[in-house]
Amino acid sequence: MNLLPKSHKEFSQKEYWDSFFKKRGAKAFEWYGEYPELSTHLHKYIKEQDDILVTGCGNSTLGRDLYDIGYHKITNIDISQVVIRQMLSQTEKERPNLKYLQMDALDMSFNDESFTVVVDKGTLDALMPDSTPETLTKIETYFTEIQRVLKLAGRYICVTLLQEHILQALLNYFPNNNWMFRVVRCFEAENKAIENGENTMPVFVVICTKFKALPRRILEVNFSTGDKMQRFETTEDVMVHVANVQRAAFVCSSIKRTTIQEDEISLDLYKGEISKPRFTVYVVDIKPEASNAQYAAFIVPQGREAEWLFSTKSGRQHLTKVTKTNRLAIVTMHRGHNFGTFEQVQTELNETVCNLAPSSLKNKKIPYLSLGSDVGSRSIKVEGKSDFSGPYVVEDVQIDSNKFRRLFYLSSQLVIQSEAKLKTIKTKKSAKEIVDLTHLTCRHHVYMSVAAHLATRKRQPSSVAVVGLGGGGLCSFLYKFLPKTRITAVDIDPEMLEVATKWFGLVQNERLKVVIQDGVEFLGKMAAAGERWDAVLFDVDSKDSSIGMSCPPQQFLEEEVLDNVAKLVADSGFFVLNLVLRECSLRPAIVDKLRRKFKTVVSYKLAEDLNEVLVCGGEKVDFGDVKKRFGESSSDINAFFKRNQLGSDGNVHVEEFLNNLNIL
Repeated sequence: MNLLPKSHKEFSQKEYWDSFFKKRGAKAFEWYGEYPELSTHLHKYIKEQDDILVTGCGNSTLGRDLYDIGYHKITNIDISQVVIRQMLSQTEKERPNLKYLQMDALDMSFNDESFTVVVDKGTLDALMPDSTPETLTKIETYFTEIQRVLKLAGRYICVTLLQEHILQALLNYFPNNNWMFRVVRCFEAENKAIENGENTMPVFVVICTKFKALPRRILEVNFSTGDKMQRFETTEDVMVHVANVQRAAFVCSSIKRTTIQEDEISLDLYKGEISKPRFTVYVVDIKPEASNAQYAAFIVPQGREAEWLFSTKSGRQHLTKVTKTNRLAIVTMHRGHNFGTFEQVQTELNETVCNLAPSSLKNKKIPYLSLGSDVGSRSIKVEGKSDFSGPYVVEDVQIDSNKFRRLFYLSSQLVIQSEAKLKTIKTKKSAKEIVDLTHLTCRHHVYMSVAAHLATRKRQPSSVAVVGLGGGGLCSFLYKFLPKTRITAVDIDPEMLEVATKWFGLVQNERLKVVIQDGVEFLGKMAAAGERWDAVLFDVDSKDSSIGMSCPPQQFLEEEVLDNVAKLVADSGFFVLNLVLRECSLRPAIVDKLRRKFKTVVSYKLAEDLNEVLVCGGEKVDFGDVKKRFGESSSDINAFFKRNQLGSDGNVHVEEFLNNLNIL
């Protein structure tokens, strides 16, 4: 699996490399691996009959190990005469044909095209500590010498950490000189370093193959454990791909050694060359407790990732606390992939989960937690694209014994745009699933419905406008709950009307109409025409993520729009606003604006969500009377739930609700 941090703030490349080399000093290049760690890659690109040159061999045993398994045409060179004498004394009796020569790799005395393979284990990294003009000139000389001594179709095999300036130098030279360029990741060398207690960076093997001419540049990458290569069009793509791998390794290394107490880091996991993430992992640390487990992983069943416990930072903190774990790796699964069994997912994740464990963890067996014994299931009913909301998906999700239908906009996949509970209708011949229009799955819709009931209960007939259709769940419920009320829904997006009708059970008739129009324009037009409504409900989401307000869009709270709403509900009606703020500093100005437009503003903040329901009226009302009337409407909605055999889960807890009502 390829790991990619979702945030770049954890990674400062220069600082990390400075620290890396400072800690290791002269030993910085020792842990690139020897033959046992490199053999898988070397055997793919070196044959026994090859003429092999090892540059900057030092005291590495790589040449000797290759010789011992049948590669007998090996020449090792190093600039140090001391190293050459030392290696000869260790090998010349038992391996008389294994050559060690004192020679500068920048000025080799070999004839042109003397070798078919050049092996470089850390030599390029040692020669190129920086990218000063002097160093770049030296490296170009090195590469030119490699090109000169290699035969056509010969391979330059370089084991390297691929710092940015080194990768840039490789890409600037070899692809531009008709060499095929390939880079693979050497997990075996990294695992060996981990076994030795090192905080590692990824080890790469670069394979450059010499050609006389290529019809186009060939740039290939494989950073997974399989053999399949991913081909890129530009050197910039290769640079980005390598940097992502290094960034992920830095994050893993950092959180092994430190705590991110009361905070989290999130990473996406990719499989092979698939461009869409397969998993997202949230690493959450809480204030450590001695009685807690040190570390565990929690696999979120498919389709549950948008729930508060898993989709919000506060929810994930809460989950970590209730599982009594000091560090929890919370894993969500992305749609569009097949996952198999819980055990198969666990096996697939195990390496990544281990890499995210704190270094103090002694027991390598990490517990995996979940809500059940399987990975859950989701069934995609339809995928489409809206001109206003972009790509969307409707899917069915099984949660315990219940099934729910959900609408997501793919631009904000952790936010459920609409949700409905499904129920099964049985006949003598068959059974079919339909949307339960009497069940509200969104809690803020319950309290908006209480306000709508309060506005209409003494008016027969009555009328309610709902700005923002989505899946139509609120409108369909109000149609059932308020049988003498005319419902008008307004939405700018005709695609959502089709979704609501086809997938969420919305039915238009003389009492429930949908108007496809910009909501702001609709409100202006209705106010100008002298229309009156008993309640106007705003349940519309914002597509602008740059503002810390998810609902409603900013333009819906402009002075002119609120003036029009005030005209539409007049003195006796209610304006009901679903307000969702990610930036709490926006709230005072919004409340102040509402208080200038309406004589009464009542607030109820949902404890488990960001939603705040604001009920605004044109009449000045005593707060005691407000609570009394809200209590009566709450009792009426609970009676409706009881008549429809919906159980008590969705009920308004009247005492708690009234205690948390605030007049602003």
